[in-house]
Amino acid sequence: MSHPADTATTTALLSARNLVKNFPIRSGGLLRRTVGTVQAVSDVSFDIAEGETLGLVGESGCGKSTLARVALNLVPATSGEVRFGDQRITGLSGARMRSLRRQMQLVFQDPYASLDPRMPVSELIAEPLRIHGCYGDGGRQQVRDLMATVGLRPEHGNRYPHEFSGGQRQRIGIARALALAPQLIVLDEPVSALDVSIQAGVLNLLQELQGERGLSYLFVSHDLSVVRHIADRIAVMYLGKIVETGPAAALFGAPGHPYTHALISAIPLPDPRRERARERITVVGDLPSPADPPSGCRFRTRCPKFALELTPDEQQACVETEPALVDRGAGHPVACHYAEARSLL
Repeated sequence: MSHPADTATTTALLSARNLVKNFPIRSGGLLRRTVGTVQAVSDVSFDIAEGETLGLVGESGCGKSTLARVALNLVPATSGEVRFGDQRITGLSGARMRSLRRQMQLVFQDPYASLDPRMPVSELIAEPLRIHGCYGDGGRQQVRDLMATVGLRPEHGNRYPHEFSGGQRQRIGIARALALAPQLIVLDEPVSALDVSIQAGVLNLLQELQGERGLSYLFVSHDLSVVRHIADRIAVMYLGKIVETGPAAALFGAPGHPYTHALISAIPLPDPRRERARERITVVGDLPSPADPPSGCRFRTRCPKFALELTPDEQQACVETEPALVDRGAGHPVACHYAEARSLL
């Protein structure tokens, strides 16, 4: 894991401020009128420094993949701003984004679905180079070098994606992302479709590449145990909002938000006796609809602390007032009126 300087004292490579992304809800029939709005991302801000990995964690439907695509300007923001270095990229057209696309790449969750099955692997890796006019005379050797870099045999470049395993296909996707020598790579659930042993190999590869090339990562995942091994900082997302963020060691050592408590308590411990004796914190019920989020604190309808520990007056504060994302004694920002730092590992 890399350990960059504190982003408060360094210039952020990617900076997002007050991002909002709304999707319209349309009625059926011929007129297709807009009858509502889903706010997939709600007033989210974050920074990623050079050489840093920010882990973005949350359950399915929380908006983390949408946030990643808005940050890359692949999906237009409803409001807010994203800057890459000193350049504002929010609202830039495809033509004006073209030169910046070389610096920002995306690795998808499903490696097979993201690779054209009709193209041999060497052509898949060469495609970004051709599109940006970088293939040239040394392109073939560059493709061979990229395959070797990600742990694939260059002589297998004439094979097709279906001839590779899932882990190998994800390495092909990583090679494609590396082809244009980017500064930032967004990894959207890159190991969730892989077996645990294969996950470890891909995560180790990503860390080695980061150390060698000074890459920055936005690592999107639903699995905190995976993010723990690669992230320098972590942002926990719930129903479109970041509810806790901070250095990985601080967040795992003393999480303050009840949702983070539940996520961490679900991580199995290798010691069977400690695993049996540990405190279990569970979240009940389904994720509320982002089209109609709860008033006040969005997590209150599933919060075990709200149901079991708070007085009626304290509960009323959760119902009426949305908690700000500030440090409430945990040592890092937490969006909870009654944040409580706990040791759960």
